[in-house]
Amino acid sequence: MQKRYDPMRFLRDLLCGILVGGGAILPGVSGGVLAVIFGIYRPFMEMLTFPREAIPQYWRMIPGLGIGCVVGFLAFAKGIALLFATSASVAVWLFIGLICGTLPQLFREAGKEGRTRGSWISFGLCFIVVFAALAFTGHGISYQATPGVAWYLFSGALFGIGVIVPGMSSSAVLMALGLYEPVLNAMAELNVPVLIPIGVGVVLSVLLLARTVSWFLRRHNSLAMHGIMGIVIASTLVILPLTYHSVWEIVLSVFCCVVGFLLARLMDRLDARLERDA
Repeated sequence: MQKRYDPMRFLRDLLCGILVGGGAILPGVSGGVLAVIFGIYRPFMEMLTFPREAIPQYWRMIPGLGIGCVVGFLAFAKGIALLFATSASVAVWLFIGLICGTLPQLFREAGKEGRTRGSWISFGLCFIVVFAALAFTGHGISYQATPGVAWYLFSGALFGIGVIVPGMSSSAVLMALGLYEPVLNAMAELNVPVLIPIGVGVVLSVLLLARTVSWFLRRHNSLAMHGIMGIVIASTLVILPLTYHSVWEIVLSVFCCVVGFLLARLMDRLDARLERDA
């Protein structure tokens, strides 16, 4: 007999979806990292690759997460389009606070099946590789692409990869290619001819990569989770804002970081309560 649907779980999943959708579009932030730290990454992979087994187990997550991701993706696109010309640092610090607040939960999750020397090697290797790759992407590449259908498909594929591969910041790559602002503005204005190829790119990349990632999580969970933990920490260090235009901007950044941290801890407590009531 299936358990009744809990409205509190819907609200929790809705909030997670909004944050993951927003993280996918926010410069430097990975939607996949946020999916990991909120505990929805593995169920999402399972539903994509083994739907017959996973959907009956996780179906309660689908409405809240689905609505939240769409709302977060489009709402953050509009908000960031306005913030981008002024200061993205404040918004980035909100997500840094969220990540810091969920690191203890991620550490516990990574150690559920034990920690071996290989687990820590995976952590260190992923940390070094991702930190170097993201630093180079952010500061070592500069190319001006001409927006078009092919590039919009590519942009959508990058957004999909950013969800499937934790630590992959699709926004950073798009900024390096000169595509970030055109794509962002198109989404903020709900430009359908642009949204269609972006959506197709997202779906194709998710379907192509999900099975491989899910297989690795099932067969080598400790290695995978410690590697993901290294990716999360490396990607967080790379996006730390270093330039501020005023003291007020610094104050707002600190405030948003604290709010993000407290929100993450609140969600952790809500998860614990839902598990007890399950």
